[in-house]
Amino acid sequence: MLHRMLNAFGLVAVTATLEFYALEERSPSFILAFAGGCLASAVYGFLQGAWPFGLIEIAWTVVAIRRWTKRVARARGPARLRDWLVRRAALRPWAAAAIA
Repeated sequence: MLHRMLNAFGLVAVTATLEFYALEERSPSFILAFAGGCLASAVYGFLQGAWPFGLIEIAWTVVAIRRWTKRVARARGPARLRDWLVRRAALRPWAAAAIA
């Protein structure tokens, strides 16, 4: 039963990753969703015991988050992106140190 649930989670994670990748040009939100799909795929890889797959998916997560920040910065301007991130970090004190 647990094996089937893990396989279903993996299928959903990889399918979502593929779908969000195909939609990236429409909105920066899809780039962020792609990063989430990559992260979910990494979790699946580690749970499955395929740690090389998990490591590669973590790398793709980092790449996607960097692409998202660049795209949002282009759309909003760098100062507005930093202000947005600071406001979000104020809601999460643990994240404030990463932005400063």
